[in-house]
Amino acid sequence: PRPAPHLCRALCPHLAHLPFLLSSAGYLTVNIEPLPPVVAGDAVTLKCNFKTDGRMREIVWYRVTDGGTIKQKIFTFDAMFSTNYSHMENYRKREDLVYQSTVRLPEVRISDNGPYECHVGIYDRATREKVVLASGNIFLNVMAPPTSIEVVAADTPAPFSRYQAQNFTLVCIVSGGKPAPMVYFKRDGEPIDAVPLSEPPAASSGPLQDSRPFRSLLHRDLDDTKMQKSLSLLDGENRGGRPYTERPARSLTPDPSILLQPTTENIPETVVSREFPRWVHSAEPIYFLRHSRTPGSDGTVEVRALLTWTLNPQIDNEALFSCEVKHPALSMPMQAEVTLVAPKGPKIMMTPSRARVGDTVRILVHGFQNEVFPEPMFTWTRVGSRLLDGSTEFDGKELVLERVPAELNGSMYRCTAQNPLGSTDTHTRLIVFGTVHSVGDGENDPGTSPGWELSPGAGSSKVPSPLTLP
Repeated sequence: PRPAPHLCRALCPHLAHLPFLLSSAGYLTVNIEPLPPVVAGDAVTLKCNFKTDGRMREIVWYRVTDGGTIKQKIFTFDAMFSTNYSHMENYRKREDLVYQSTVRLPEVRISDNGPYECHVGIYDRATREKVVLASGNIFLNVMAPPTSIEVVAADTPAPFSRYQAQNFTLVCIVSGGKPAPMVYFKRDGEPIDAVPLSEPPAASSGPLQDSRPFRSLLHRDLDDTKMQKSLSLLDGENRGGRPYTERPARSLTPDPSILLQPTTENIPETVVSREFPRWVHSAEPIYFLRHSRTPGSDGTVEVRALLTWTLNPQIDNEALFSCEVKHPALSMPMQAEVTLVAPKGPKIMMTPSRARVGDTVRILVHGFQNEVFPEPMFTWTRVGSRLLDGSTEFDGKELVLERVPAELNGSMYRCTAQNPLGSTDTHTRLIVFGTVHSVGDGENDPGTSPGWELSPGAGSSKVPSPLTLP
């Protein structure tokens, strides 16, 4: 018999839900345990926890790439080909079963960075043909410490200028880090309070200015020794003399009359320029800092930190600058350091040591008495005349004289080495040996040049003098 109409109106809305309640469909919840950022090279275990009262069908792990468009299968468990889960056969009995599936990456790489998914399937409790699916996901964040750090000077090699103040920039280059590291500078071991810049200063701009209140004149960078030395050199300028050279536009060689200490060494001789102009003073430098980031194809970032200030050779010579890097993958900061030093005592090497007429002579700067930073520039001139090719000067570390004639015997060459902190000159004399005997002198050494003889002495200090012909 059919139920009464009034009973149907009361029960039918509830009976409509009975198929869902009576189907005994299994339930499934899946989640992946969260992980903090990991460091490249570490072993990582991904853990997928799932809870169900049904019978296992499969577990599949995916690595998601290309913004989710590609899923790469990295692990699969299929219950149809395994007896590990045979205790779940009694699916008619409702009970909560908790399981865990793990995937271990023994040595994680930066390329392993990205999303991962764990998919779990169970059989429906009502029918074996139907599978209930659920999934969990996690983003594996792989960090990498920087692989390299170096400090270089921008726009080098560059000349020393005693005529005007010039801006100077140190560049700290940090590569291979993920995420981008924090980069900062120190001077003589103390952090530099720099003004942040969003754009680089114009190359033609004058000394950089700071809008902050003026700070103390004396500072840790200017010790008593440097101050006394600088003042004594400034006194030398105030006492008179001609502080400029025969070529004020290029040459940095001071007039010998203003040198504080006369040189006593023989050729090659060295003269160090330490004439500080009136714009140089002992105010604390104002530093400006700018950062740039360049992402790499592997997910790492190259960071460049640029520290710019108005160079003061009076106090910046022999100052120690360090670039330090902090990164979550580093247990302690990484650093690189340089000391600003003007060139001093260039060492000149000439080959061959006994040049003959027609030889190719090479004059090379192969070192200094000190470590020089930034890289110096070299300018060669011939004292009192032009170079062999007719030019007035040559820029480069090595001067090459092709097929030297006898007329170059005794010629003097000057090498000016300079960087933004100072300059120094070194001279060397070329001795050319000929291959023809002098007229009327059959006992002369065949190694001497015609019409010349070598005065006693050693090395390049020998000075030729003309012979008197009969």
